[in-house]
Amino acid sequence: MNSSKSPGLAGFGILKNTTCHTEKKISVFFSIIFMTVGILSNSLAIVILLKAYQRFRQKSKASFLLLASGLVVTDLFGHLINGAIAVFVYASDKDWIRFNQSNILCSVFGICMVFFGLCPLFLGSVMAVERCIGVTKPIFHSTKMTSKHVKMMLTMVCLFAVLIALLPILRFRAYQIQASRTWCFYKTEHVEDWEDRFYLLLFSCLGLLALAISFLCNAVTGITLLKVKFKSQQRQGRSHHFEMIIQLLAIMCVSCICWSPFLVTMARIGINESHSKETCETILFALRMATWNQILDPWVYILLRKAVLKNLYKITRGCCGVHIINLHMWELSSIKNSLKVAAISDSPVSSKQINLQPLSSMGQ
Repeated sequence: MNSSKSPGLAGFGILKNTTCHTEKKISVFFSIIFMTVGILSNSLAIVILLKAYQRFRQKSKASFLLLASGLVVTDLFGHLINGAIAVFVYASDKDWIRFNQSNILCSVFGICMVFFGLCPLFLGSVMAVERCIGVTKPIFHSTKMTSKHVKMMLTMVCLFAVLIALLPILRFRAYQIQASRTWCFYKTEHVEDWEDRFYLLLFSCLGLLALAISFLCNAVTGITLLKVKFKSQQRQGRSHHFEMIIQLLAIMCVSCICWSPFLVTMARIGINESHSKETCETILFALRMATWNQILDPWVYILLRKAVLKNLYKITRGCCGVHIINLHMWELSSIKNSLKVAAISDSPVSSKQINLQPLSSMGQ
């Protein structure tokens, strides 16, 4: 069968020479468990973020919560759609020839894999940029970064991810059934055509670029928060700084650890062309690592909150008996206070007012 002449049967040649075997019962069981855990954790995170958004609707934290809600919703639908297709494939004994004669299911699966892979990475980088602007330029953020602009950014990010996912279909290039016969993606075996290499490199480069932007912006945000904390002699906002730094580090580590193996593997396949030595087991392991990102993402927002960190501090202090931070610092923190400190320190108007106060007192 020639896949270039028969797009409806694309990828069926892989089914005869597959070298990657998975146990049906175990694979179905783990697929259902992962999908269920992902859906429940993302649903819980959505509820928490929506309640927080209602509290901070008119404050500068609302834009961050709106972007975080978009990220968690994307992860939720990714688990729901991709997980349901994967369970169906396993339950059907991976007999693609029987249920995928027109290649519609494989095309839908491939589009969803690309979209729900890139969209969370893009949203994570947009969140990092938004937080960096909010901390380093709080006045600009409060005046220009409205909820309307954030919703426009969310829409643009989703449309761009959809365009990347539909690019092979628009170019009449079918998504391929992979060697494990459990998922569909770009062509990863015997990659000789420049267009197949282009899709792999485009996907991996965009993903790695999003991770690099997140890493850079989160580093700048963390350093700025530490500078503001040490400059300020007050205790206001200290716990918020501590909470934000922990969340930034957690999000950055989870994304890099989970996505780097898959993105690097796809880049190596695209660069090495037909001489790639990546095995089916390596690709499948990298894919499962990337799937864990959608499971762990919501737990960053569920666990690394002020209330949870406060209880963890109490437990740690009780076990270790070490006094590190005064507990009442947690009660004084708010995003408004921390941004107010940064805004006052950066605002030229405040410095003028400080200089005018001694002159007015001398005149009196």
